[in-house]
Amino acid sequence: MEAIIFLIIIGVIVAAGFLVAFIWAVRSGQYDDDYSPSVRMLFENKPKKETETETDKPESKNEN
Repeated sequence: MEAIIFLIIIGVIVAAGFLVAFIWAVRSGQYDDDYSPSVRMLFENKPKKETETETDKPESKNEN
């Protein structure tokens, strides 16, 4: 019986230690994502300009 109580106490202490370590890591910015915003800008699709007219497009010169 003493061994079970000892193991429960040790388990609670270890779990509390992991909880404190997790809270410390979150508050210190360990999980802030610095990489994704810099890469995300490379893959964003820019909307096409709707003001493009027929004269702005290159003309195809098909001489038949």
